[in-house]
Amino acid sequence: MSVTGTPNAPSRGTAAEVFRAFLRLGLISFGGPVAHLGYFHAEFVERRAWCGEETFAEVVAIAQSLPGPASSQVGFTLGLLRAGWAGGLAAWTAFTMPSAILMLAFAFGHHLLSGRHGLGLVHGLQLVAVAIVAQAIVSMRRTLAPDAPRLALAVVAVFIVYFGLGSLAAIALGALFGLLLPRPEQPATPMHPLGFRLPKSAALVSAALFFGLLFGLPGLQLLSPSQPVAVFNAFYRTGALVFGGGHVVLPLLESAVVAPGWVDQQTFLSGYGAAQALPGPLFTFAAYLGASIQSPGGPHPPSFGECGIAGTYGLLALIAIFLPGLLAVVAILPFWSELRQRATVQAMLRGVNAAVVGVLIAAWAHPVCSSALHSLLDAAISLAALSALLRWKLPPWIVVLAVASFSALATIT
Repeated sequence: MSVTGTPNAPSRGTAAEVFRAFLRLGLISFGGPVAHLGYFHAEFVERRAWCGEETFAEVVAIAQSLPGPASSQVGFTLGLLRAGWAGGLAAWTAFTMPSAILMLAFAFGHHLLSGRHGLGLVHGLQLVAVAIVAQAIVSMRRTLAPDAPRLALAVVAVFIVYFGLGSLAAIALGALFGLLLPRPEQPATPMHPLGFRLPKSAALVSAALFFGLLFGLPGLQLLSPSQPVAVFNAFYRTGALVFGGGHVVLPLLESAVVAPGWVDQQTFLSGYGAAQALPGPLFTFAAYLGASIQSPGGPHPPSFGECGIAGTYGLLALIAIFLPGLLAVVAILPFWSELRQRATVQAMLRGVNAAVVGVLIAAWAHPVCSSALHSLLDAAISLAALSALLRWKLPPWIVVLAVASFSALATIT
């Protein structure tokens, strides 16, 4: 893997640096995949300047167009561009590990987040997510939809997502209408190159693994009907077929584990509730479900002899559900690095970037705002948090702690 050598290329970092940055985000990134993109933007575009607005938007667009968890794919790609293969692995591991460990712990003792104050804390985290996403939208709109045509395209993207056609349709329309947008008078220079060129051989191997596992695992399960193979197949298939990530994965997971009787409905819903209260990617819900397969009566602590098996199944499910999304990113990146240098592709990217702003606005409205704002007080708290981020320039983690603590303490009165 080699540096492109262009003046705009981001500087090379280390895997340790990437791991530390994403571990901190893995501990404080509450609010779901859309909020995670807000945290990433604040950390890696505004604070650390690892990439520019255009590169960040392109990475988001790639992730939105592929199956798998979008925020984890964006994080993996940012780590990959910063520090190569080790950086990508470090980013995914650090961002995923905190919530995965907590979900496994919840599978062994689900009363950890119950109670009145716990519910208040969860609500506070939802309120601060409203502000985090709004901050990202304001910043990205200024750069990616600065004029009337692109702002109009962003609005169209909002309605496309709102009426249920999905983010992929909005991004595709953005690419199409990008060809009709006014072209810059001066030829466009390469926009913040992705920093490293992955070999095409890596892309071909990743694509072969993606489809080989997708179509090969069911056959292997027929030939070798073992529980580990069945678990890996069920979670890999879910990760490979879900577009949009986040909450979209829930019905597929329910079909994968509840329908065959591996996990009962009550256990499934208890884990889903816990996942809403934790930082990091929602896909770590798979770790809880994998561990809960060994305790079908509910998420109660298994016996000492079952702990190792439950933990193994939890880890197996976790890897299986994330693997297809990461393979898909590696499969597309080398070709993306070449295509993006062409004038026609750059025109399409201007439309895609504007559409990404619209997709984020739609997701901010629902489910972020719709699930968090239930009163005028909720709206006032989120507005105050947004003001703290935009006007006072407070670090996101301070705002998260302040709002969550206030919400939890408010339940005392």
